[in-house]
Amino acid sequence: MVNRIYGLLGISSKAGKILSGTDSVLEEMTNKKVKLVIVAQDASEKTIKNIKYYTNKENVELIVYGTISDNSKAIGKQNKAVIGIKDKNLADAILKVFHGGDK
Repeated sequence: MVNRIYGLLGISSKAGKILSGTDSVLEEMTNKKVKLVIVAQDASEKTIKNIKYYTNKENVELIVYGTISDNSKAIGKQNKAVIGIKDKNLADAILKVFHGGDK
């Protein structure tokens, strides 16, 4: 499961279908452009709570997955605790793997 999700994150990044960083993800979420938000497990409690609030408010899927280091490496960035997926198909594929559908 781990390699598959990181593979999908890499594809999303190369296709320009992701946002990284809390501010840019929240901004685009209010514009209804984010389909899935991934928050690292080792993000601060405040960050996780804040993102949960906005994903509930905007009706966007949220998963808490991986570490800041691993998630950032998968998208070719550094120190990104929050990742937003803009593409519906890629978001659905990641959710399917996350929930154990495509091993």
